[in-house]
Amino acid sequence: MKKPILLTVLFSIILMPFGVIAADYSLNDLYRIALEKSSTIEIAKEGLYISEQERDMARAVLMPTLSAYGTHTRYSDDKIRNGAVVQPEYSNEWGLRLDQSFSLSGRELTAYEIAKQGITKSGFDLKGVKAGYLMDVASSYYDVLNARKTAEIAKVNVERLTGHRDAAGKRLAAGAVTKTTLLRAEAELAGSRADLIKAENDLRLARTILSELAGIEADFGLTEEGEAAGEAVMMEGCAISDLECLKRLALDARPELKALSIEKEIKKGEVDYARGAYWPSLSIEGVYHRDEDEPAAATALDEKIYGGITINFPFFEGGLRRAEVSAARAKARQTEAGMANLEKDVRIEVERNYLNALTTSAVLAQLKAEVEYARDNFSAVTKQFQYGLADSIDVIDANTLLVRSERGLANAGYDNELAIIKLKRTTGTLLRTVADQQ
Repeated sequence: MKKPILLTVLFSIILMPFGVIAADYSLNDLYRIALEKSSTIEIAKEGLYISEQERDMARAVLMPTLSAYGTHTRYSDDKIRNGAVVQPEYSNEWGLRLDQSFSLSGRELTAYEIAKQGITKSGFDLKGVKAGYLMDVASSYYDVLNARKTAEIAKVNVERLTGHRDAAGKRLAAGAVTKTTLLRAEAELAGSRADLIKAENDLRLARTILSELAGIEADFGLTEEGEAAGEAVMMEGCAISDLECLKRLALDARPELKALSIEKEIKKGEVDYARGAYWPSLSIEGVYHRDEDEPAAATALDEKIYGGITINFPFFEGGLRRAEVSAARAKARQTEAGMANLEKDVRIEVERNYLNALTTSAVLAQLKAEVEYARDNFSAVTKQFQYGLADSIDVIDANTLLVRSERGLANAGYDNELAIIKLKRTTGTLLRTVADQQ
């Protein structure tokens, strides 16, 4: 009988749809999937593509325009006076035209250089969006792990308090305690069950957020992948304890700062572009034109080839050019001020995350000791309660201390790992670190 059952189980596993088996993801797996599927990153990629097209449009202005034209005109009738054709029956006109216009200031070249710089800026913007999105994925990943750990602690707490309630019931039956002891134990057990329900719902919400953010199926598993201390000692040549080195690294590597630096150069170029409007513009044209009339006039010139040069210089346009130059200069000053503010914010952000990483690391060591003491204390108080050497209040206090210390340890552990990732994000090294690990 056992052999047919075993074969049935094996065949069921083999024939089971692959979708039923939930996939387990590490943090690096989530990084990779998020970079491939994120609509936020796709929007940034389209921004880079648009910048490339704007460069092509600016380059097209530097090239002459070749066009063809043609006209067919049919009249009610032809008219001839004194043997000369005054109005033909129909007329065809067609030709080719070559046009080129540019400013003597070369502002078209300036616009082309600005467009090329825009591509570089969009590239840094894309890197910034990717790094920010990876940080969101990491935060959500640790939210799920923390929620899962909280639910596990809540479940174990229910089991402990259930055991205490049962022990209180036995002692009440033996007449060793009053009924208030059992009622207090029941109340604490009910509260722990409520905490378990809340923890499970929080876990469900955290899983939903991560599923949507990373673009994975809802029924997923997570493998814990902590930031090993050895891996976090150095960040692109900077020791994690060297704050000034980390600040210099951030000012040099953050894509947001690089993008704003390029934007500052773009704004300076826009000032030159606006100033170029004070210069005259030059237009050059070359035309091949042909007329075909039926009937044709004897003196008609049916083919013309000519070229022309036109210089246009507006002397008065209501102060438009002056306003455009002033606005461009104001935007350049605005960008410079924004650059200074961003550098200041980056330095503060680095120091904040640096101190956070040091704090969580130091707190983690203390909380590990606290959990060990709390477990030993709960075990000792529970035994004392069984032998009548401690009351229910002592057990509940010991359990409360244990639950609080376990939750604190879990929070501190994940906060410490996330703090290292935040420091990488702040210093501009997160995206490169992830790329190296893929």
